[in-house]
Amino acid sequence: MPAALDAAELRRLDRDHCWHPLFQHSQLDGATELTVFDRGAGSTLYDSDGKAYLDAGGGLWNVNVGYGRDEICRAAFAQMQRLPYYPHSQINEPATRLAAKLAELLPGDEVHGNLSRVFFTNSGSEANESAFKIARQCQRQRHPGQNRYKIIARYQGYHGFTMGALSATGQVGRRTPYEPLVPGFLHVNPPYCYRCPLKLSYPDCGIACVDEFYEVIRREGPETVAAVIVEPVIGGGGVIVPPDDYLPRLREICDRYGVLLIVDEVITGWGRTGKLFACEHWDVVADMVVTAKGITSGYLPLGATIVTDKVFAAFQGTPGDGSELAQVCTYGGHPPCCAAALANIDILLRERLWENAAEIGAYLLAGLTAIDSPIVGQVRGLGLMLAVELVEPSGALLNAAQTGAVKAALKSAGVLVGQMSHAVIGPNSVLCLSPPLILTRAEADQIIAAFHIALAAGDQS
Repeated sequence: MPAALDAAELRRLDRDHCWHPLFQHSQLDGATELTVFDRGAGSTLYDSDGKAYLDAGGGLWNVNVGYGRDEICRAAFAQMQRLPYYPHSQINEPATRLAAKLAELLPGDEVHGNLSRVFFTNSGSEANESAFKIARQCQRQRHPGQNRYKIIARYQGYHGFTMGALSATGQVGRRTPYEPLVPGFLHVNPPYCYRCPLKLSYPDCGIACVDEFYEVIRREGPETVAAVIVEPVIGGGGVIVPPDDYLPRLREICDRYGVLLIVDEVITGWGRTGKLFACEHWDVVADMVVTAKGITSGYLPLGATIVTDKVFAAFQGTPGDGSELAQVCTYGGHPPCCAAALANIDILLRERLWENAAEIGAYLLAGLTAIDSPIVGQVRGLGLMLAVELVEPSGALLNAAQTGAVKAALKSAGVLVGQMSHAVIGPNSVLCLSPPLILTRAEADQIIAAFHIALAAGDQS
């Protein structure tokens, strides 16, 4: 094993060779310096100088069971020794066991079927790409002579960085540099009640934003629409929690027109919102569920597209008729990744971490809401998926400089948070929290105390 490099040498090599996401590298020629993270334990990260940070961002919304879980590492290592790889064109035990576990855990009903068939990928982006392909092929095989290819998504939603997933994503800063995108993707307004794009107020609005799906399907023609995709709670677009009647109404609209409902649980799945899967909050059964991130808690990359038995039935035919799913993923069903996921899920279920997410999430939400600061517009969220929206006196999103001062002050106080990025026109001044689901009340107090300090600093900057 090569000798460890010191922090200065790592930064030099990084500056010369690495390309970081969502980051302007010219800043590295000035005073900006990226942190070298060395190790993690529980909800805490340590940098190369030994300074501790509470990871209130949970990595990138995904470190659900926390850092340093040896049993996940041991499961992956043991599988690497036994069978490190073979394509999922054949059977391996971890992938089969994981598929069966997903079918056991995901909800189903008599009307829509059971979510029982799993296609494995490497990430949420690839899992969404697969969902779109499945939707288009399924609808063409269900409705010969029709061309149901359109996918309806939402502004501010995020579904991935590959071209199809990016086309479904409704975040202007992520889309514009790469246009034209994949044809056939349409968008409606999000259920952003705090800044309603329709200038209405809930509940008097009658959830007009969900009826936009109805209008678009009718105007485009149901015979051209394959699917609708939504995050149960919009994540990177600002942690937008829908009204309680939103998703059930959307399910009804999809059923009325034979449109498939894809629920993107990449962020919200595996206990993040206080239920094992967020769709359980509203008793909604999807035709497809997409998962990644928390399925392994970030220990190894893995994604999955899970479809109902009724969707799967559309792909049953005879050899040579072309009805089978026409795609392959080299690392889909990767044995060590699936072994890591099984160990991770065992921890989640054994410790019932969604219950801690609900309890500590409510406590953290109340503590942040109680902070009296002129630059806080709204604190919102569900479980341990929270947002603090920073505002100007006018109510507009806070300018980038003051938002940066708040985030820097939080880091200085030993708390790392996420931030909405490239999602809306103008400042992206929403700070996002998705700490590990093992978060304690004392650690929640640490986050609240850091926000007291940081908001005061941001107000004065």
